[in-house]
Amino acid sequence: LGLAKKIKKIGVVSGVCFGFIGNRMLQGYAREAGLCMMEGATPEQIDKAMFDFGMPMGPMAMGDMAGLDISYMIRQARSEEDYEANAFKVHDRLVEMDRKGQKTGAGFYKYEPGNRTPLPDETVTNIIEEEAKKAGFKRRSISDKEIVERCVLALINEGANILDEGIAVRSSDIDVVYVNGYGFPRYRGGPMQYADFLGLDKVLERISYYNKEHGSRWWTPSPLIKKQVKKKKVFKLEIEA
Repeated sequence: LGLAKKIKKIGVVSGVCFGFIGNRMLQGYAREAGLCMMEGATPEQIDKAMFDFGMPMGPMAMGDMAGLDISYMIRQARSEEDYEANAFKVHDRLVEMDRKGQKTGAGFYKYEPGNRTPLPDETVTNIIEEEAKKAGFKRRSISDKEIVERCVLALINEGANILDEGIAVRSSDIDVVYVNGYGFPRYRGGPMQYADFLGLDKVLERISYYNKEHGSRWWTPSPLIKKQVKKKKVFKLEIEA
């Protein structure tokens, strides 16, 4: 931490796990965005919903900027038991078509030479519909509110698991990672502070709702959330060693 300060970086202590703090949580965020897309939302709607929430860009635009092939290669090296394959069927197909994002001129969006502005692409719309049909999804209208809620609750729940496992020592460490490294809106304080703002009882209620709607594989409430609700406490500075 002293070295980080000396080179004018923001350091956060993390235990060792797949993805550490930031990328481990990002898996759930990307998963819910991908599932919302398969269930009926468009990339443009998802990106606008998260932008309006306060993120600097939505998850599909972020993937295009970073390169869709990066997460593709990570998934190729992992077992499908470790992630939700249906959430990334479209991502994988785009990469296999050499649509890797901005660097190839096309990903979820198309890009004109010398211009990073994402442009909607009917080809992607067709791919989404094809992959959703193959995976057995019945597409429906999805609200912006549902998109934001699912993406953000996925961050919060995994953040709580990270705290519960001791990967992070304090909830504020997770918030520092997300505000400074992942673009979470500063005025919302970070995912864990935002959970405290919403009220952990409300967070637990909504995670439990999605557990009933989508099953327990990804929507099992963190034991720490249950514990804090029972004790009528919040995350911030309340976690006992």
